[in-house]
Amino acid sequence: MTATTKQVQRKKPTKSSAKKKQQLRFTIGCAAKVIDEDIVDFPSFEKYLKERIKVHNKLNNLGRDVRVEQDKNSITVTSNIPFSKRYLKYLTKKFLKRNKLRDFLRVVAKSKDAYELRFYNFETEETDNEEED
Repeated sequence: MTATTKQVQRKKPTKSSAKKKQQLRFTIGCAAKVIDEDIVDFPSFEKYLKERIKVHNKLNNLGRDVRVEQDKNSITVTSNIPFSKRYLKYLTKKFLKRNKLRDFLRVVAKSKDAYELRFYNFETEETDNEEED
C-alpha cells in the first residue's frame, strides 16, 4: 500500500510550468572615447540591424519575436526566441566594414549580454623609437 500512496502524491508537471519563455536582451554600446569622436551613426546602425537580422531564416521578419531599439549611445536587441549573441557581433562587424570603420573600431564583449565598440590600441613607431634612445 505504501507504494501506491507514493504514486498518488506525485504531481505531474503542467504545460505552463514545464516551459517558460525566456526573454533575451543584448546591448551594443560605445566606449567613452568613441562617443566623444561621434563616428558611429546609431540611427543608421539600428536601421541596418532591422534590415539584416534573420528570424526563421527570413529577412525583414522581426515581428513580435525580435525588437531593435536605440538609446542615445547604444542599441538594445530584445528577443523572445532563441537568439545568438555571436550573430549580433557578426552583424556589427559587417556594419563597421560597410562604413569603413572596421580599421579603427573593434567589437569587445563587455559582459555576458553586452558588446562595446572600442578603438584599437595602436602604438606608433615614434613612441617606440623614443623609448629606445
